[in-house]
Amino acid sequence: MKPQTQTVLKVLHVLAWCIYIGLLIKTGTLAYSSVVSLFPESMASHNLYLGLTLSKLLEFSRPDYVTLSFLLVALTGLKAYIFHLAIQIFGKINFVNPFSETVANLIFRISYVAFAVVLLTWTGEGYAEWLTKRGVEIPDLGDYLGGGDEFLLLAAIIFIIAQVFKRGIEIQAENDLTV
Repeated sequence: MKPQTQTVLKVLHVLAWCIYIGLLIKTGTLAYSSVVSLFPESMASHNLYLGLTLSKLLEFSRPDYVTLSFLLVALTGLKAYIFHLAIQIFGKINFVNPFSETVANLIFRISYVAFAVVLLTWTGEGYAEWLTKRGVEIPDLGDYLGGGDEFLLLAAIIFIIAQVFKRGIEIQAENDLTV
């Protein structure tokens, strides 16, 4: 492997860790502030995370507030899990024989989790739209529920890469048998 490729991979590994930690912090903060906001006299629903205010929803319906908060936490948690899986790939991949069942399974898992992000995003968008039709003031949740279509594309591309990787495992196994 060329030194430039090694450098790029090291930078990507560090970047994946940074994004993973950032998403974990976001997930934890959303989860913690959502739970705290359920206590009486709590003002946490006025600023769940970086200005996200769901206090009108909490006043309207506690179960709807819990449901939407759970969707937001689950969504950011799944995004963090994607980066966790990517970090695991860095730890498991052997660059001499890169095609292995372990790495292939991790790549497949990333595509499945990305598709789960799509489904949760679409569910959250539909739920927020339904709440708005019921008269609840919901702030713009684009930073939290946006990107569903992009994750669908990501899931498809990663699934294709996983299939190619699976074929690489078959070819590598055939080559090992012929040597």
